[in-house]
Amino acid sequence: MKPKVLVARAVFPEVVERLAQYFEVESNPRDEIWSPAELVARLHDKLGVITTASERIDADVLAGAPNLRAACNMAVGYNNFDVPAMSAAGVMATNTPDVLNETTADFGWALLMATARRITESERWLRAGHWQKWAYDMFLGADIHGATLGIIGMGRIGQALARRASGFDMQVLYHNRSRVPETIEQACKACYVGKEDLLRQADHVILVLPYTAASHHTIGEAELALMKPTATLVNLARGGIVDDAALARALRDKRIAAAGLDVFEGEPAVHPGLLEVPNVVLTPHIASASEATRRAMANLATDNLIAALGFGPNAGKPPCLLNPQVKQK
Repeated sequence: MKPKVLVARAVFPEVVERLAQYFEVESNPRDEIWSPAELVARLHDKLGVITTASERIDADVLAGAPNLRAACNMAVGYNNFDVPAMSAAGVMATNTPDVLNETTADFGWALLMATARRITESERWLRAGHWQKWAYDMFLGADIHGATLGIIGMGRIGQALARRASGFDMQVLYHNRSRVPETIEQACKACYVGKEDLLRQADHVILVLPYTAASHHTIGEAELALMKPTATLVNLARGGIVDDAALARALRDKRIAAAGLDVFEGEPAVHPGLLEVPNVVLTPHIASASEATRRAMANLATDNLIAALGFGPNAGKPPCLLNPQVKQK
């Protein structure tokens, strides 16, 4: 009898077929969002699960899933995982880093351009039938070329963004929990500064740091007050890194020029204040949404689950293990 696994959200059919070579698979082709109780009920007899950010694996869920040995996130972020609780329960936790770096950086650049040049705002205006003539001051935005870019979070995605900035002849400032090696700074043509200095100097600020308790509301009222009134803010990272209510007020009062957001506090809910202001570009958490990248993420999550449960060429050694102490037990 094959061991049982769960695929918690809809995914490419080929992924389910691949898993079925090793496991009895329960999938979710209707893409329902399960409550914690429903998730526990489905996990009760499962050895493994492929999750997304919408499934939280914590002590309460683990208590109802006594057979679970691996939970494999189809995402680079894993703030939906209580990793200490998973380690205590002997459950391997994995994610899907690196395969989405360049695609996410591409999207970050698109979001930055749309925000600075007021693309979605002007499109809404055009579609509403307001365009009657050209005017010298119609939808004046901010230049990208020659401007100063501030990157908060200089991991692989931050570095990919910095490399793109060189093509626009931008000065790149970055802030990170720790300074990256000089070789990376040189490759990215980036200069390390404190967060407050970055916010004061940057014409455009992009957030690409992981969400943790320490990074909650990295950008709030005080930080927004430091930014130039002509500056833009882009959040590619996670909801909760920005205080969305504070940002909505800053945009309403034009204390900063504009924002571009792919992630939100409490998503898929969006703070109503952000829906009321014109100077914000809103996208539904799609920074990694190219077909090739989403397939790569799904396949890496599958690689992790197959290996974690003792199958395939990497049996017992999932490539993206977050809690290696479990593997050593």
